[in-house]
Amino acid sequence: MITLETSAPRPAEPSAPLTRLGVGVLYNPALPDFLRSDLDALDYLEVIPEMFWTDRGLGGGEGADRFREIEATVEVLDLVAAERPVIAHSVGLSIGSADLFDRERIEQIARWHARYRFPWHSDHLSFLRMGGPDGHEIHAGLAVQVPYDEEVLALIAGRIRAVQERVATPFLLENNVYYVDLPEQEMSEPEFLNRLTRETGCGLLLDVHNVYTNALNHGFDPHAFVDQLDLGTVVEVHVAGGNELAGMYTDSHAGPCPEPVWELLGRVVAGAPRLAGVTFEFHASYYPLLGPEGIRRQLDRAREVWAAAG
Repeated sequence: MITLETSAPRPAEPSAPLTRLGVGVLYNPALPDFLRSDLDALDYLEVIPEMFWTDRGLGGGEGADRFREIEATVEVLDLVAAERPVIAHSVGLSIGSADLFDRERIEQIARWHARYRFPWHSDHLSFLRMGGPDGHEIHAGLAVQVPYDEEVLALIAGRIRAVQERVATPFLLENNVYYVDLPEQEMSEPEFLNRLTRETGCGLLLDVHNVYTNALNHGFDPHAFVDQLDLGTVVEVHVAGGNELAGMYTDSHAGPCPEPVWELLGRVVAGAPRLAGVTFEFHASYYPLLGPEGIRRQLDRAREVWAAAG
C-alpha cells in the first residue's frame, strides 16, 4: 500500500523568472582537469551530490555521521564554486518510492545548499529504492518510471512540498527515460508533469534526450510531446547523446548530442520563458572521444541554439 504524505499544502513557489545562468556541464570524474583549465567554457557547474560523499544509509547515523564527504572531490567542487554557480542534481531521493521517503537526505541537501547556495536543485521523477521484506533496502540499479495516476500524483506532490519546506531554493523534477511502457495509465506523461508542476509550484528539468530516447523506443513524436507540456514551468534543460544496444536506443550519455536533440532544444527554448540553464551531460568513459575541444563544441552549440531561439 502507498502511504500518502500528509504535510499541509503550501503556496506554490513564485513563477517569476530565475537568474539566467546560461550553459553548463554535469560533473563527472573525468572533468577535474578540464575544470581547472577550461572553466571559462561554462557558466555554471551541475553536480550529483551523491558523488561527493559516502552514505551509510538509513539507520547509519545522522548528519555528518551518515554522509561523509570525499575530500578530494569536494576540493575540486570548492575551487569551481569560488568562480561559478553550482547546481545540485541529486539521484538518491527516490521520490516515487511507495514505502520509503528519506528525510535525512533532504536535510543533507539543505546543509549543502547553505554551503553552496544553489540557484535551484533537482532530482528525478522516478524511484530506485525499495524497502525489502527483511527490513533492508533494495536498489533497483536504475531510475524506474512511476505510474501516471492520481494516487502517485498525490504521493509525490506531498513529498515535493516536504522538500520545498526544508530547502529554500526552487526544486525541479526531471522527466524520466523508460524502456518498458506501463499499460493502462490514467494520464499521459505530459498531463502528469503539467499537473504536478501546477499543483505544487515545482519546476521542470526537461531532459530532451530522455524525450528523444522514449520517442525512438516507443514510437511517438517528440515534438508533439514537447508541445503538450507547459513550457512555462521549464527552468533547466538537459542535452546528451546515446547509442543503440540490442535494438534499443539508450540514454547512455555517449558523447555528442544527435542532431534531433538540438532541434528539440530549439523548440523548447523558444517557448520556455523561465529557462535559466542548459546542461550538457556525458559519461566519463566518453571523455577520450570528446576531449576538451569536443566539450567546448557541445557547450557552444547549446549557446547558439538558445541564441537563435531569441
